[in-house]
Amino acid sequence: MFVTQLQIRQHYYVSVKYLDSHVGRLLNTLDDLGLAEDTVVVFTSDHGWSLGEHGEWAKYSNFEVATRVPLMFYVPAVNAVCPWPGDKIFPYIDVFGGTVRNVNELLDVFPTVSNLAGLKPPHPCLDDSFDVELCTEGDNLAYTFKHLDDSMDLESIACSQYPRPADTPQENSDLHNLKDIRVMGYSLTSWDYRFTLWVGFDPASFQTDLVVHAGELYLMERDPGQDHNLYNGSEHSLRLRKLGQGYHQLPWAQTLKQHLYLTAETKSKGMA
Repeated sequence: MFVTQLQIRQHYYVSVKYLDSHVGRLLNTLDDLGLAEDTVVVFTSDHGWSLGEHGEWAKYSNFEVATRVPLMFYVPAVNAVCPWPGDKIFPYIDVFGGTVRNVNELLDVFPTVSNLAGLKPPHPCLDDSFDVELCTEGDNLAYTFKHLDDSMDLESIACSQYPRPADTPQENSDLHNLKDIRVMGYSLTSWDYRFTLWVGFDPASFQTDLVVHAGELYLMERDPGQDHNLYNGSEHSLRLRKLGQGYHQLPWAQTLKQHLYLTAETKSKGMA
């Protein structure tokens, strides 16, 4: 059966509405069982979804639309008003009333929920942590629920990555096996920019060779749809340099950070 782009979008919005109704049923059940006052609720997703942007469909890209996800917390007696005896907590909550305008990562969920549950968050992971039983690369954000700050943190950076089997499109570009990966795209995003480097990747050692296959740079404020790639414009070398500062959350980040500096330096000298 032939399905039009409009129908694909309609099907997606219907699935969102279907999920939303079940979330409501789940929250109502917490109320009915008397568990809402001692249960932390986290609503999020593992990936975004493209509905035709850049000619892409589903989740197979490094664009913002495929990597950005909702992240909402309900913490009893902290970001919701305690009801009168007999009243329900979840008839309606304005989840956008306590929004914090920061760039966060899903890596932050584990240490944050650990803290909210009264547990000590795991220690930060070292660069080489394959043999470590438990550690985290995320930040504990529990303090933000009691100290809301609606200002933008322009220094916050989140990362994502997505693999490809080759530089050019082929049959398994989206659905490939680990052994077929030859190029890895590493993205840094902030309120100002989204920067991606596509570099050579060895699936056997999980290492990059730092041979750059392509790069992307988007100014998010004036180009939120990421339609104008400015990576090859030397006038943006300072922005590339800024994106390399203070970014040390992931094991491969130091190497990528060094490349960011090299990229910015070569561009500023007109070498790239």
